[in-house]
Amino acid sequence: MITAKLPGNAPVDWDDWETPLRQFTEATGLVTSAYDIAGVRRIGPQTASRLAGLLAGSTLWADDGPGTALERTLVASSCADARPASAQFGGLRVCSLPLQLRDQVYGVLVFGWRFADFSSPLECERIAKQIGLPGHLLWNEVRLDAPVSEQRMGTYAGLLETLAGTLDRQRETIDDLTRVNRTRELFLATVSHEMRTPLSALSMRIEMMLRTIPDLPPQAVSGLESMRVHVRQEAAMVDDLIDAARTLTGQMSVNRTQVNLGQVLRDAISTVETFAHTKNISLRVTPSDYGDRIRLDADGRRLQQVFWNLLFNATKFTPEGGVIRIAIGRSQDVVSIDIADSGQGIEPEDLPHVFGAFNLQQQNNATGLGLGLYIARRIVELHEGTLSVTSGGRGQGATFEIRLPVGAA
Repeated sequence: MITAKLPGNAPVDWDDWETPLRQFTEATGLVTSAYDIAGVRRIGPQTASRLAGLLAGSTLWADDGPGTALERTLVASSCADARPASAQFGGLRVCSLPLQLRDQVYGVLVFGWRFADFSSPLECERIAKQIGLPGHLLWNEVRLDAPVSEQRMGTYAGLLETLAGTLDRQRETIDDLTRVNRTRELFLATVSHEMRTPLSALSMRIEMMLRTIPDLPPQAVSGLESMRVHVRQEAAMVDDLIDAARTLTGQMSVNRTQVNLGQVLRDAISTVETFAHTKNISLRVTPSDYGDRIRLDADGRRLQQVFWNLLFNATKFTPEGGVIRIAIGRSQDVVSIDIADSGQGIEPEDLPHVFGAFNLQQQNNATGLGLGLYIARRIVELHEGTLSVTSGGRGQGATFEIRLPVGAA
C-alpha cells in the first residue's frame, strides 16, 4: 500500500507502520490510526479492547461517521502547525501526533478513544445515539473498562512519539543511503564517460603523432612519450576509481569460466617485463611451467588485474638489480601464488593498513591513488579466496600471498 510522498518525493510505504501500531495498540488498549496529509486513513482503526471492538461495529469510524470527522480535524490541525493536538468526543479523549521527516510532515497518527475517568449511563446514552448503538450496550462495556488518566495518556503519547521518532530516523537513514548510492552511480557514469573518452582520444592522437610524423625533433619525441606515460597513468587511476566505487556499492562482480592459471600469469607478467628490465630486476617463476596444469573456475581478466597489480607494485618498490619471485603451488583444494620481492619492505605498524583504500606508499616516489591493493583483495575475495601480506620490515622485502579454491579440471 504505497501512497503519498516523503520529503524528496520518496513514496510512503504505510505497511511499515502496520506492525508497530498493532503492537502499541495491544500494549496500551488505545485505538490507533494512521492518516496521510490529505486526511485519508491508511491504517486502522486498530483495536484491542472489548469497548473498542464495540465502537468499531458502530458508525463512529465510518467514512462519514462523527469519529472519522473528528480525527480528520485533528489531522488537519497537526499538519498545519506540525504539533500534537487533542479533542473530546463526549467523554472519550482523542489525540494526534504528526509524523515528520526532515522537518516536513508526511502523515499523522491518531490514538486514544478512551475515557479519562468513570463515565455515566446518561453520557453513554448521548454517545450511543450519535453512533447508532443501544445506550445500555455501550454502558455495559464502559463500566467494565478502566479509564485512562491524563497522566497515563501523556505517558502513552510519549511512548508513541519515541516509536515514531525511531522509525522516522530509520527512514532518514535509508533515504540518505539511497541518495548516496544514486550519487555513486552518477559518479560512475560521469567518470566513465567524461574522463575515459577524452583520455582515449588523447592517447590515440599521441600514438598517431609518434608513428606518422617523420623527423620529429628529439625533444618533441621525448615530450610525446612522456605525455603517453602520463595519459596511461591517468587512465589507470580512472579505472581504479571506477573499480573502487563498484566495490563500495557492491556492484563489482566476477564472470567465472574455466581458465588456465599459467596463461593468466604469463599475460600479467608480460605487462610488467619492460618496466622490470629497465631496472634490471629479475623475474623468477617456480615452477617453470607457470602453473599450466592448473585450471581455475575464475574470471581470467580480473585475476590478471590482481597479478599485474601485485607485480607492478613489487617492481616499483624493488631497487635496481633486485629479484621478484613468483611461486605457484597446489594442495588438494587450494592454489597458492606467492609474489615475493627484495624491495623496501613494509614496517610492522603499516602491515594492517596495506589493503586500505587510498593507502599510498610514501617512499620511492609512489604514484597513483592507493587503490590497487584494495581492489585486488576484493577481487580475490569475490573468488572466495584470500590475499595477505608479510614483511620483515624496512629493507626486508614483502611477500603477497594469494590463496584461491581450485576449479574442476
